[in-house]
Amino acid sequence: MTTYKTRQEVPEQEKWNLDDLYSDLNRWEQDYQQIEVMAEKLKTFDGQIHDGHSLYQYLKQSEDLSYLFNKLYAYAMLKVDEDTRETSSQSLLDKAKQLSVKVSSSTSFFMPYLLSLKEETLQSYINEEKGLDYFAEDLMESFRYKLHVLSKEQEEVLSQLGEALSVPSHTFGMINNADIKFGEVTDDNGEPVELTRGMYAKLIEDENREKRKEAYFAYYKPYLQLKNSIAATLSGAIKNNVTMAKIRNYPSVLEKGLFGDRVPKEVYENLIATTKKNIAPLHRYTKIRKDKLNLDELHQYDMSVPLISGVKPVISYEEAYDTMLKALSPLGEDYIQNLKEFKEARYIDVRETPGKRSGAYNLGVYGVHPFILLNHQDDLDSLFTLVHECGHGVHSMLSSKYQPQITARYSIFVAEVASTVNEVLLINYLLKHEQDPNVRKHLLNHFIDQYKGTFFTQVMFAEFEKKTHEMAEKSMPLNVEVFNQTYETLFREYNGDEIVFDEQVKYGWSRIPHFYRPFYVYKYATGYASAIHLATRIFEGDEETIRTYLEFLKSGSSDYPLELLKKTGVDLTSPEPIENALKRFEDLIEEFSEL
Repeated sequence: MTTYKTRQEVPEQEKWNLDDLYSDLNRWEQDYQQIEVMAEKLKTFDGQIHDGHSLYQYLKQSEDLSYLFNKLYAYAMLKVDEDTRETSSQSLLDKAKQLSVKVSSSTSFFMPYLLSLKEETLQSYINEEKGLDYFAEDLMESFRYKLHVLSKEQEEVLSQLGEALSVPSHTFGMINNADIKFGEVTDDNGEPVELTRGMYAKLIEDENREKRKEAYFAYYKPYLQLKNSIAATLSGAIKNNVTMAKIRNYPSVLEKGLFGDRVPKEVYENLIATTKKNIAPLHRYTKIRKDKLNLDELHQYDMSVPLISGVKPVISYEEAYDTMLKALSPLGEDYIQNLKEFKEARYIDVRETPGKRSGAYNLGVYGVHPFILLNHQDDLDSLFTLVHECGHGVHSMLSSKYQPQITARYSIFVAEVASTVNEVLLINYLLKHEQDPNVRKHLLNHFIDQYKGTFFTQVMFAEFEKKTHEMAEKSMPLNVEVFNQTYETLFREYNGDEIVFDEQVKYGWSRIPHFYRPFYVYKYATGYASAIHLATRIFEGDEETIRTYLEFLKSGSSDYPLELLKKTGVDLTSPEPIENALKRFEDLIEEFSEL
């Protein structure tokens, strides 16, 4: 496997090209100054919007500012993620964050103003100014928030607090990405080496149990050492969420989290209830795992090792890319052309290097193109990650191409559908073309583990968020003990009684960045269930599903997420898609145990 000691060593073709955003820092600075001027100009509209024309001017200038600001912020963020230790990039991002506060402060008067209008007044403005047709739907959507927007002065105060309220999340990010050191593990020659996240992901799947165990304890050690600090940051984040929900008059913090997507809380509760009702196959899988590994005691560090030994395909980045193009060919020639462009035009940052942000993501920048961060490791997981992020990437690209700026950004709720459809198409393709019974078993095993991670684990996380936020709403204390107890109870409920609990298990909550974005993770599970439904039909060549799905990818946020999905044949307000996804999981367990 290729490991690079510095970013300079990585081939140019495997680094994203940020020149597409800014070819030099002077241009970034020029845009920075221009945005400051634009923000000041927007302030002058305060109290001066009295007709359709002035309303249109404000909205048009606000959108122009937003376009520039997103580009500027994206550049700073991507620069930091190349190397989180680089102070010059950090100060760029700090500047962008300060600018963000200025911008939101200069526009904070607008929502209270808009919601002070009578609906018929707004309608008359729209009728008299042709340009407002473009903004009409958005303006009317804003009326949904009428109950939750405060007075002009209060909104101004809240916008000033923006940076302070993001401190828990920022602090955890710093602890998790910059400060945590995982200590040392021994390499194949018995020499001590520094453990990295990428290495941990590999070692926790190692067939040598001692290696897994050593990596597991080393990985959790800093989290246990910092448990009180991390508990304080998480508790702070949760209390902030609860306070904001109260200030903004939401019936509950959960309903605030779901309001933007217009998702009824029943969808969230139904997801948890339906999953727990059908949890038996997952418990059965835990038992199969224990038997197959021939263990007296199953520990958490035994939960990721592949059950089929001797199958560890090495998949180079080139090979992974080719496989992706073949696997996604049912989506049509245009889809594949977009993917080829990603590679040729350097939209992707491929390799793990010291200081680089861990994990993987896609960032679509309207009017430019998507940027994809990977930490590619030449293995099956990395192939799946590539396919997943490229799903997001094409979704961003098509939404930007077919939607105006105002509706180009799709909601997170539908985002995970696009990425997971790709993963399911990939696994179906691999299973169809693989003759070797051992590799087939390995793929099934991989699919099951991925199902577990993307569906069951996320539902468990969603329930953890729900429980901890409900405690905060009742003013109950949130600390290490409370988080541990809540997490451990849920872990047992979801994973069954076969696992022997090491001390580390209950600290699982301490390493999850998603908990700092409230009520977000459940969307992985609803997205996964929707994707299973769609991908199965696409793989079978169902022309109508392929057509409606590609339309869906071009839709951005032109409708509410649940409505967009209904057009493809998935209705998440009913338990059916969740039940179907759980049934598919049960079939996989059945097939795997027969093999």
